[in-house]
Amino acid sequence: AMAGEGGVFRLRCSLLGHGQDVRGLTRGLFPQGGFVSVSRDRTARLWSPDGLNRGFTEMHCMSGHSNFVSCVCIIPPSDLYPRGLIATGGNDHNICVFTIDNTAPLYVLKGHKNTVCSLSSGKFGTLLSGSWDTTAKVWLNDRCMMTLQGHTAAIWAVKILPEQGLMLTGSADKTIKLWKAGRCERTFTGHEDCVRGLAILSEMEFLSCANDASVRRWHISGECLQVYYGHTNYIYSISVFPRCKDFVTTGEDRSLRIWKQGECAQTIRLPAQSVWCCCVLDNGDIVVGASDGIIRVFTESSERTASAEEMQAFEDELSQASIDPKTGDLGDINADDLPGREHLKDPGTRDGQTRLIKDDGKVEAYQWSVSEGRWIKIGDVVGSSGATQQTSGKVLFEGKEYDYVFTIDVNESGPSYKLPYNITDDPWLTAYNFLQKNDLNPMFLDQVAKFIMDNTKGQTLLSTSAQFSDPFTGSGRYVPGSSSGPSTIPAADPFTGAGRYVPGSASIAAAPVGGVDPFTGMGAYQSAAAKAENIYFPKKDAVTFDQANPTQILGKLKELNGTASEEHKLTEDDLIILEKLLSVTCNTSAETPTAQQLQTLWRAVNWPEDIVFPALDILRLSVRHPTVNENFCSEKEHVQLIVLLLKFLNPKGKQANQLLALRALCNCFVSHAGQKLMMEQRDEIMTQAIETKSGNKNIHIALATLTLNYAVCLHKVNNVEGKAQCLSVISTVMEVVQDLEAIFRLLVALGTLISDDTNAVQLAKSLGIDSQIKKFVSVSEPAKVKECCRFVLNLL
Repeated sequence: AMAGEGGVFRLRCSLLGHGQDVRGLTRGLFPQGGFVSVSRDRTARLWSPDGLNRGFTEMHCMSGHSNFVSCVCIIPPSDLYPRGLIATGGNDHNICVFTIDNTAPLYVLKGHKNTVCSLSSGKFGTLLSGSWDTTAKVWLNDRCMMTLQGHTAAIWAVKILPEQGLMLTGSADKTIKLWKAGRCERTFTGHEDCVRGLAILSEMEFLSCANDASVRRWHISGECLQVYYGHTNYIYSISVFPRCKDFVTTGEDRSLRIWKQGECAQTIRLPAQSVWCCCVLDNGDIVVGASDGIIRVFTESSERTASAEEMQAFEDELSQASIDPKTGDLGDINADDLPGREHLKDPGTRDGQTRLIKDDGKVEAYQWSVSEGRWIKIGDVVGSSGATQQTSGKVLFEGKEYDYVFTIDVNESGPSYKLPYNITDDPWLTAYNFLQKNDLNPMFLDQVAKFIMDNTKGQTLLSTSAQFSDPFTGSGRYVPGSSSGPSTIPAADPFTGAGRYVPGSASIAAAPVGGVDPFTGMGAYQSAAAKAENIYFPKKDAVTFDQANPTQILGKLKELNGTASEEHKLTEDDLIILEKLLSVTCNTSAETPTAQQLQTLWRAVNWPEDIVFPALDILRLSVRHPTVNENFCSEKEHVQLIVLLLKFLNPKGKQANQLLALRALCNCFVSHAGQKLMMEQRDEIMTQAIETKSGNKNIHIALATLTLNYAVCLHKVNNVEGKAQCLSVISTVMEVVQDLEAIFRLLVALGTLISDDTNAVQLAKSLGIDSQIKKFVSVSEPAKVKECCRFVLNLL
């Protein structure tokens, strides 16, 4: 059992086995109470507690690296590997993954270009690695899913946070970065030297340690909450005690320090210069690895403390250590001014306090032990422990107050479940969370939500306003079961109404395919029909932007041509040629566009960006034609087309250009040449497209459609990195989008990506996309949003 407050850690055992520095430690899952160590001797070792005495037995020595092994972590149990896996990272740039009972790797992950020095595992089999190549990589099973780029120097520390999709990296560039779904959300600055270690305190807080000899406690919002000083040299590792905020650090000052309530409560010196790593076991014991190749375990429990002989041997070993004065671990040493042995008669003032004396010309170092009331010699010098509330007529459940706590019986024989509910909550979301928490079939969603509404009638705090308002803007909340006003009016086609051409203001309609297509806002669509069958995904064909009014586009082109400089001006003939091109590509005529027409279009799309938009609109419409698609997307031309369109995706540029460039990219997917080009350039296109996420709703719809078209292609060819990038984009864009048509397209893209692919399902969960989209099950209009959302959630 863990000792009470103020317990002192003493040696439990010293373990010999590794031939060189022990560089990494992690507590194991199997066998219970054990741990795994890795070393410069190129091996990893699994240690199991020895039932009879206070020690540990080496169960396995695992090898697979061709160079030093520098880090280790446990991948939690899964159906396939019920006892979990062990991952190790090394100076050979590789990560080896082992099962508990085999000394050779199950598989090797290759991809980093330099030493892998940190590993952390998350839910659903995800693994995060940090490397001296300045990148971190996210792996799922044996594949690299995404690479986190942004640090300018080695990444020494990585951690996956409990909230899904959030990851931390600490680097030699002195910063820590928080990543969400593969994108850097925030950079934490404050450390004055390399960040070496990270430890998670809670969903909202974490600790970091660094070569600046300080530990910092951070809130994930970016604020540094506290700085802890005590070490006198680099701090290499930090580990948190279970179920509390106390922690342990080790460093280059030959010490292990135990921190309680924010103070350094105990300092344990070791007979080795570098104390590389530490981990805390479930019982609160501390395991430490150092440059002398020995693993030492310290405990607060008197039952597990080492025998008097072992204690004496450790103390003797410590007293014989040679301390190099140049490291500065003991402050500035001036041998001439040091007192003699009589100085040790005065007791110390705090635990871990060091005192130097000079005896017979030799300088010796001692450390005060409060628990033993004596000075212990820590070495010869050759060559820091100071630091219910009242309820208001509400029901308590799990320590929190609620308006209602319902008891729900799912079936007669099974257990009943408690469902807490506040009248300000959304019944659908509450029902969804309740089913998830209790691992119940999502098919009960409607039933449970209806139960809540029936049993809380008349208890809604917000009277919904008469006119419809979007449930996400917060201007008025949609309460299912109450009468909501008319749904949003279908956008009228601006081309037929006013006589002004506004690029991108048209409502988007894709051609209906057999019956009713959910992408057209036709209004003939009945929600009842969709209950049983998923008509939304996996989507098989690209969605295009076909809306056109050639007369207006040409009118605008002519008007702007009048303002163009001489070098850009088109002749009358050129304008006639473009008019012809538009009529050929917008009507189903038998004619094919000519080379001359395409050359003229190419000149027009290279106009200055303040007047180019009508030309971009002609490109958007013509690229749907197989001849144009083949020409612009073929081997010869394609680089120019992509460079041109990516230039317009600059978020600082004109929104009309961003919109039309996104739509043109979507329309490229109509034929084979375009699909091939879009897939080859996917990484660059998606990276640039995501930058337009700050745009307006039409831009959001186009961005969602681009993602959907990629999902359609990726569903056919199983490209893991491509799917990972699309999932990351979906997760990022979901955060900012308000428009329900864009949301709907993102949901269809998500459903298409994860259909028939368990890897993609796991990745979507690890990015936390399931919790991001839950809220859309309560959208009333258009019904397709909530229905599609339910189909997606069933897969997740």
